[in-house]
Amino acid sequence: MTGRLAGKVALITGGSRGQGECEVRRFVTEGARVVVGDVLDEEGKTLCERLNQPEHVATYVHLDVRNAHEWEAAVGTAGRDFGGLDVLVNNAGVLSMAGVEAMTEDEWDRVTGINQKGVWLGMRQAVAAMRDRGGGSIINISSIYGLVGSPGSVAYHASKGAVRLMTKAAALEYAAEGIRVNSVLPGIIATPMLEGLSAEQRKALDTVTPLGREGTPEEIANVVLFLASDEASFVTGTEIVADGGYTAA
Repeated sequence: MTGRLAGKVALITGGSRGQGECEVRRFVTEGARVVVGDVLDEEGKTLCERLNQPEHVATYVHLDVRNAHEWEAAVGTAGRDFGGLDVLVNNAGVLSMAGVEAMTEDEWDRVTGINQKGVWLGMRQAVAAMRDRGGGSIINISSIYGLVGSPGSVAYHASKGAVRLMTKAAALEYAAEGIRVNSVLPGIIATPMLEGLSAEQRKALDTVTPLGREGTPEEIANVVLFLASDEASFVTGTEIVADGGYTAA
């Protein structure tokens, strides 16, 4: 443990598996206490049980990010179990490949509800708790597809683009209170979200990525860790693109 997050309390959504789980593990290694929010209850509880040896460093809460009451409970858990909240990582997200005509209203509402509304609800609930601590850091996970287009995935593009600009708006709104708000824009990352793609589709994405491969959840967790730490004390309202050069090509 190097203690880059020593004394900090974090809430990470979508933390039961994939990129979120990697962030949870990295935060704990760096000295943070973490509330893990997800709808994957068994996975989340098992993760926390494994991390809580020999001391209590992680608590699991059921959190559907579209539900304001569950957000209130999750932030309350951070205060009750660990004394407050310093860091929020809005990591939960879903992918839909449907294009404009194929997209249904129900699917549009599901994708934007989780990816976009969930981020807003999280920020709204977290800022009061961070204000009590004299500041904090909010990290919103957007995507390279909040920067560039692709055929299909219209709701995903819409929601991730919204996350970028909500981040900038919130950063300006809360800068005077010492609450930093930034976004991370991952490229093609080897997580369960890619399981719906064929091997040929994934190979094609590797081909158009200048580094020639998918990123790892650990590489994104490193970026999130930096933004959560005091090393990023002068960084707010910006986005960090971690995409192997995809959007530079």
